Amino acid sequence: MNEIRIVSCIAILTSLLFMTSCEQKEKAGELEGKASDIKKTEFGLVIHGGAGNIYKERYTDEQEKAYKAKLEEALQTGYDILSNGGASMDAVESVIRILEDSPLFNAGKGAVMTSAKTIELDAAVMDGSTLNAGTVAGIKRVKNPISLARAVMEKSKHVMLIGDGAEVFAEEQGMEMVDNKYFFTEKRLKEIEELRAKERKEKAVSAIDLNKEYKYGTVGCVALDKNGNLAAGTSTGGIANKKFGRVGDVPIIGAGTYANNNTCALSATGQGEFFIRNVVTHDISALMEYKNMPLQQAAEELINVKLARHEAEGGVIGIDKNGNITMTFNTKGMFRGFVKDDGKKFVAFYSGGEIE
Repeated sequence: MNEIRIVSCIAILTSLLFMTSCEQKEKAGELEGKASDIKKTEFGLVIHGGAGNIYKERYTDEQEKAYKAKLEEALQTGYDILSNGGASMDAVESVIRILEDSPLFNAGKGAVMTSAKTIELDAAVMDGSTLNAGTVAGIKRVKNPISLARAVMEKSKHVMLIGDGAEVFAEEQGMEMVDNKYFFTEKRLKEIEELRAKERKEKAVSAIDLNKEYKYGTVGCVALDKNGNLAAGTSTGGIANKKFGRVGDVPIIGAGTYANNNTCALSATGQGEFFIRNVVTHDISALMEYKNMPLQQAAEELINVKLARHEAEGGVIGIDKNGNITMTFNTKGMFRGFVKDDGKKFVAFYSGGEIE
């Protein structure tokens, strides 16, 4: 009798397990169906022109229009490349060259000045498909440092080149060279004189120490192309009144710039020293890879939690392998924008919505 009961119990348990397995498969099938209904973005591109004390009252209508027009020009350039099947790296380089050539941003022409009244530029690119990267620092004579960073990645055995050596390499690669004064603008000349006067009076060493009215300027671009490849690039003049050959986060891979096809592409802007110490862009990617965090949540964790503990300011733009984007910052504003495969351009400066 006991044997019959045991056999009966086994039969019932087997039946229950089979039913449970069928239910799980059915639910998995439903979830898989729902997931397949979600349309991935075929391609997309995000840009920034620096984060900082950017607020409505600070800019005239004419200045707003100028910034908006330049950001939209950059977005359109990137869109044209990506929509025609171009590579994410080509889009990133072309977009950043436009921003470097504009005196509106702290990169290339119009970059901030050092305490010695010179301009020293940093830039970086990273290819998410290979994890190859190229960075340059302390550049004084190369018209477009972002193109030099790409040349370091593709045409040298190194990741980072600095100063005179980087410029010798630039000349060998046929890069367009300019006098350092090419980058000067009247706005930056006036700014450095004000900063040096305040420095003599207040014993501070940089714009950040003196006055948060000074924007933490940098430009950056991240892109996803039709082949699913991600790329990131960043370019900057650094901090106004910087000394002693200071280099910030931009050319430090994993701090100011990072791209990985398994996760996302990122470009940062802000107080570079804190982005270096917290390895911000790599940390965002790591949270996505190891904790399966969505891009937006990972960016907020770094910018609004981790950096906030240090009272550090800045922002980050990113795009993941599915075309989801982030434009996260903890300052009053960040020049930013994006475009996806539908061609609609979004541009914003301040906390809140789109600039009409």
